[in-house]
Amino acid sequence: MVIVQPQFRYVIKPKTAEGVIHVYSDDECARMVEAAGSVKIGAPFRWDILILTTLCTGMRRGELLNTIWQDVDFAGQQIHVSPKNETEYTWEWHIKDTDRRGVPLTDEVVQLLAEHQATQPEGYPYVFVTPKRYDYIQKARQLSKWTVRQGRCPVSNFRYQFLKIKERAGIDLGTFHDLRRTCITNWFAYGLSEFEVMIMAGHASFETTRRFYLAVRNDIIERARKASTEAMKAIADARAARHAFEALQVGN
Repeated sequence: MVIVQPQFRYVIKPKTAEGVIHVYSDDECARMVEAAGSVKIGAPFRWDILILTTLCTGMRRGELLNTIWQDVDFAGQQIHVSPKNETEYTWEWHIKDTDRRGVPLTDEVVQLLAEHQATQPEGYPYVFVTPKRYDYIQKARQLSKWTVRQGRCPVSNFRYQFLKIKERAGIDLGTFHDLRRTCITNWFAYGLSEFEVMIMAGHASFETTRRFYLAVRNDIIERARKASTEAMKAIADARAARHAFEALQVGN
């Protein structure tokens, strides 16, 4: 517990610069998907589908890894993000910030998920937890050796595997969570309103969305540069006209 001395109670804390929000470029995203599909990392875990789903939905790691097939609405092309109860087939898991929400799926991701589901044996409810891992977790649950905390990331060596994919793709910077930031930033860049982005991201307030997730894409910077160039040209023309007028006045 931090105790604030009376003489410092009304001292305003100086502002500090916010960290740079990292998002992946379109090329980096493509390279990661290719690397995930070509390298047998965590097989038969489908990293390529997981990455594409994250870029499509903006879901958090825990939300993705705790998605069951019943959450996937193939006809409506969306995933329903919902908490999970402790049952015979599922473990307890809670969503963050807001309650249930639906997130969009593209035609490509719907097709990939349908093909992935067709390869899965019956009785395995989780989309991104392999049958082998699921059996291990079920045994741990029977022995009371599985906790709610472990359920937040039920896939083992997740971070290590993602780092291997980035390495194969030739990408140095970035985390798995930056895939979510990339998706959310793209939603905003391609026309969604601030409120719509907040709802799709599952944030309780837009302040969270604005502060931590909305980065500036390179194409927005380029458009801003062109706008500034046009504006500065107009200012330069005005200055030239003013100088010409002043010279004319002096000549008269």
